[in-house]
Amino acid sequence: MTPIPIVITGAAGRMGKTLVRLAAEDPEVRLVGALERSDSSFLGRDAGEVAGVGEVDVMITPTLDEVAEPWQVVVDFTFPGVTLNLLPLVTAEGGSMVIGSTGFKEEEVEFIRSFAAKEPHLLAPNMSLGVNLLFRLAAVAAERFGDTFDVEIVEAHHRAKQDAPSGTALRLGEVVAEALGRDLGQVAAYERHGVIGPRPEREIGFATVRGGDTVGDHTCYFFGAGERLELTHRATSRDTFAAGALAAAKWIRGQAPGLFDMQDVLGLR
Repeated sequence: MTPIPIVITGAAGRMGKTLVRLAAEDPEVRLVGALERSDSSFLGRDAGEVAGVGEVDVMITPTLDEVAEPWQVVVDFTFPGVTLNLLPLVTAEGGSMVIGSTGFKEEEVEFIRSFAAKEPHLLAPNMSLGVNLLFRLAAVAAERFGDTFDVEIVEAHHRAKQDAPSGTALRLGEVVAEALGRDLGQVAAYERHGVIGPRPEREIGFATVRGGDTVGDHTCYFFGAGERLELTHRATSRDTFAAGALAAAKWIRGQAPGLFDMQDVLGLR
């Protein structure tokens, strides 16, 4: 099998370095490009050296057009602004994006979907197998419990994370809301303070914790009368997300145009 040539954005960041390291070990992908912001001190350095795996003969550059070799997939764990700027360029070149960035607004997701009508792209707030199974289990629980159980979602991440709630927590809320026939935008509660009164019956609550180097914890609570179900996923290594992203990069190039997620890659849909 010919390795899939990929470009990694945010190559000097936490996830970027993890992706570079795993790509260097994976015979089914070939790293041909590594991007960083235009003011990064890592520009011009070997992406492998920055990631701590030794030279991989790929220099970190600020733009996609400076990538010397042909590529097929751009793996992106940056910020919505970066992703949305890259997407038209990637699509115009006939490539695909595997997007792990989070914090997109509804209209931004629709923007991504418009380009997915031309080339296959993948958008997933979390690329781990465990989290995607959590989505499925939460949906099953919500379908079985219906309106008789209250739903609360709690997530914890490292102190440097910039968006809240996390994209994974929001997707978990969407999955539960869909299973319950609710509009998350109408029933979500993202903060509680002061005298708030009784909890509305159909509300789906979110709580955010930030601290230390926490990779990512997510718990979906179902509170019933006299019992409570807790569905929890705890990530202890970024390798989990990076491995999922590389699996997605290998999968996406065989697909017709469309916007996919990890449920598709893992055959869970």
